[in-house]
Formats: sequence, structure tokens, C-alpha cells
Amino acid sequence: MSFTTLTCPTCGSGVKQYRNPFPTVDIIIELENGIVLIERKNDPIGWALPGGFVDYGESLESAAVREAREETSLDISNLRLLGCYSDPARDARMHTISTVFVASAHGIPRAADDALSLATFSHATLPKALCFDHARILADYYTMLKALQNSVQEPQGSSHSQHT
Repeated sequence: MSFTTLTCPTCGSGVKQYRNPFPTVDIIIELENGIVLIERKNDPIGWALPGGFVDYGESLESAAVREAREETSLDISNLRLLGCYSDPARDARMHTISTVFVASAHGIPRAADDALSLATFSHATLPKALCFDHARILADYYTMLKALQNSVQEPQGSSHSQHT
């Protein structure tokens, strides 16, 4: 059921209280030597992509820029959509829907806000355990990168037959 019924204390009528997923953003921040992951200060404890909840009246893109700055002290650019992740089990605390962006950044990241610490990881050095569904998100990201690299490496005209 997507709502519960409350009773109005004044008139006694039933009032629906809707339960909706919470919108969040996650950001894969690309630096020259890898991607930035934060070590979370709050439950669930562990390594995660920078991100957080979208504030009321805030666009998804603005939330991504704000969360990146708050947690990594980096200003991001070249924001690109990777995808949306909505499995109700992705966050044990509540049902969230995450819009995941990929972005570029330059500079030295510094942990702040909800981040206890942070580090830059290559694909080969990613932590074994990641919070939420971030392992799946990063698998999708690396699959996308591989597909892009393969499409760039394919010579022009290799898929067309020549006519004489």
C-alpha cells in the first residue's frame, strides 16, 4: 500500500498519508588518477559514491553540484547522466531513487560534511564492499566506459561493405 490512513483530530475523517520514495543523487567524480569515493561518517558506514538527498526546490543537477562540493570540496563540471536506480532495497533505511551523474573535477579532494575520509580509486583498486547499490552503479559505469572506448577504437567504415 502506498499510503496509510490517519484520522483528523478535528473532524475524525480519514486522511491519506502517502509514502513516496525520496529523491537522491550520486556522483561519479572523475579525476586524472581515478574516481573519488567517500568513507561515510553515518550509517551505513563504509565506502560510497559522494551524494545525498535532493532539497525541496532544487534540481537534480544542482543537488549533484552541491553534494560533490559538500562531501569532497571539489567543484565539478561536465555533468553527464549515467542512469537512475530505484530498487526499493537499494537503501535499507528507506526507499530512495538515485539519479547518478558522472562529472569531471580538478584539484585535491578533501573530505567534509558526511564524509569521514575519501580516496581516489582506479577500477582495479575499488574496495570490495561498497554501500547501497554502488557496486552495481560502478559496474554500469565501467561497462559504459568500455563501450565508449570500443566505439572510438573501431575504424571508420569497418562495418560497411565496399561496392565496386
